[in-house]
Amino acid sequence: MQNKLTNEIKYLPGVGERRASLLASEVGIRTFGDLLYYFPFRHVDRTRIFRITEVTEEHTSYIQVRARVMNITTQGAGAKQRLIVRVADSSGAAELVWFKGIKWIGKKIEAGREYIIFGKPNIFKGALSFVHPEVELVEHFLSRQNASVQGVYSTTERLTTSGLGSKGIYGLVCSLWPLVEEEISETLPPYIVEGCQLVDLRTALHDIHFPPSNEALRNAERRLKFEELFGIQLGILSRRSSRTTNSNGFIFNRVGDHFRSLYASLPFPLTDAQQRVIKEIRADTVTGHQMNRLLQGDVGSGKTLVALVSMMLAVDNGFQACMMAPTEILARQHFASIERFVENTPAKGCVAVLTGATRAKERREILAGLMDGRIKILVGTHALIEDTVQFANLGFVVIDEQHRFGVEQRAKMWTKNQIAPHILVMTATPIPRTLAMTLYGDLDISVIDKLPPGRKPIRTRHLFESQRLMLHGFIKREIAAGRQVYVVYPLIKESEKADYKNLYEGFAQLTDEFREPTYRVGAVHGKMTNEEKNGNMEDFKRGITNILVATSVIEVGVDVPNATVMVIESAERFGLSQLHQLRGRVGRGGEQSYCVLMSGDRLTREAKARLGAMVETTDGFRLAELDLKLRGAGDLAGTQQSGEPFELRIASVSRDSQIVEWARRVAEKVITEDPTLSLPKNRGLAELRAQYSGKEQTDFAMIS
Repeated sequence: MQNKLTNEIKYLPGVGERRASLLASEVGIRTFGDLLYYFPFRHVDRTRIFRITEVTEEHTSYIQVRARVMNITTQGAGAKQRLIVRVADSSGAAELVWFKGIKWIGKKIEAGREYIIFGKPNIFKGALSFVHPEVELVEHFLSRQNASVQGVYSTTERLTTSGLGSKGIYGLVCSLWPLVEEEISETLPPYIVEGCQLVDLRTALHDIHFPPSNEALRNAERRLKFEELFGIQLGILSRRSSRTTNSNGFIFNRVGDHFRSLYASLPFPLTDAQQRVIKEIRADTVTGHQMNRLLQGDVGSGKTLVALVSMMLAVDNGFQACMMAPTEILARQHFASIERFVENTPAKGCVAVLTGATRAKERREILAGLMDGRIKILVGTHALIEDTVQFANLGFVVIDEQHRFGVEQRAKMWTKNQIAPHILVMTATPIPRTLAMTLYGDLDISVIDKLPPGRKPIRTRHLFESQRLMLHGFIKREIAAGRQVYVVYPLIKESEKADYKNLYEGFAQLTDEFREPTYRVGAVHGKMTNEEKNGNMEDFKRGITNILVATSVIEVGVDVPNATVMVIESAERFGLSQLHQLRGRVGRGGEQSYCVLMSGDRLTREAKARLGAMVETTDGFRLAELDLKLRGAGDLAGTQQSGEPFELRIASVSRDSQIVEWARRVAEKVITEDPTLSLPKNRGLAELRAQYSGKEQTDFAMIS
């Protein structure tokens, strides 16, 4: 007999074909099971009703008031039209405002009737208002049996105008529960449920939607978050177990002339941290298992040199190596750096660079050199993954700033040999422990936690628009001392047009303030051709240009030791990780360097916290932990600006770090004892693992 959880949502009373189509397209609800697992994103106490004058600026979450509609007006026209409803109780008055769904709301509200108004309060100049609140006639509200704690569900404008706002979705869940209650089967083995002191699944699903108390809600959330994160960890650790038990890796047991001559010719000693990581990589490459290692290191910590030393190990053992970078600027910079380092080694003349801009004749020569083995090390952009790029014997792959490539793009590199090559993934974005555990849980992790000697900490200051003249004076003093300056503007997709306008206006103001021939100002941004960008970048590197105006295209891959000032305009619009990366573009020489964060006068509490943290510390890992708390994991994972990099229904890597670690420990015990999940007591866990295996976005899932 078919489980009702797989029934199409259109068969639920109150849905039908039209609403079913909307639920599927707007929020992905297609079946009864999808709705059951569509959890409230917040719970609120619906027992208390405030008087209007009781609501203060301290009330920042959802509340409800009881008030009578005094009058209804429509203001504005077209896209700027809004519906304004004045309401009052015996203590005072408030305003309800709708910018969307105006016709539908207007038909629903009558002057003179009394309503329960539920929403997020705003207080402006002492006046209370609610934007897009839920409204319900008092008699309807009182006739219902209300739970003391009620869920608030995510919805959309299209759903709301079809009667499926948060309250409408709650109504559907109320209709659903009695139909599916008996269909819910336990997904975790009894020894885990009991050992971890979890409530059973049926209780958890009931109490997440209809919590009888705050304690019951906490227990439901704990169970559902654990299961979600545990399922993900089972998948990650199963892949790791499979990789480390299979003998499918190239063995680099020879340390030869390439490695030794490079080591001997280095112009400076490696730091202890660099030496430690090289030893970890050497140990990996003699096990017979394929290496998958993540190398974290702050901007300027010497990751590229560690990668080169490791690539020379591959060459000594008869293999080729390649390094893939996200931009042409970075790829060519890596190439120039590597060529300089191998000048006095047998690898001289055996390094090439391949990008989308490589000319046809040179490309043909490179492809031929790869196939006959003359080219030992290839550096490039995503051009490396093209099918025409074939190696004689690729044994070692380095991916730099990997989050800038798509999963499928990166995974194509693994297919360039019959056996997958060793993989070294590098990032200058410090990754907090719990995020690394989930996003890169099947990799071994190395950290370079010390900067090379001689680097001075960058001094950071936050200035407001009113202090711009002070900034200009400071820039002039730095240029007079022979230094160079970056000025970076944000470029956010949603407001790209306005952002480019700001950049052009800023460029015009700077060229007016810093006039030729005393000063030269250049620019680099995404609307330029590669030729223009590279030319302007080259002028800056050679010192022809004093000031470089840019978008965050320079966040990765520009190494100009003479640049000592980084000015970040509208700094409040950047995430901490991006701010830290941009700051790392200076301080690459021996001179004292500075980062100036320019912002508007009105800042949110979160923006103040971000900018304050930047001024307080240059420790990338401390900043990454704070960024994870403030913004979620999205920015670190190279996905959207907020939210998690996984398709999580209820858990949050940023907020639930303790549960992440707990789920990891339990999963490690299970996989250590039963790698294939075939023991009778683990019946059902393979299915749970499969259910969550697509939720974490790891490259190596594609070749396991």
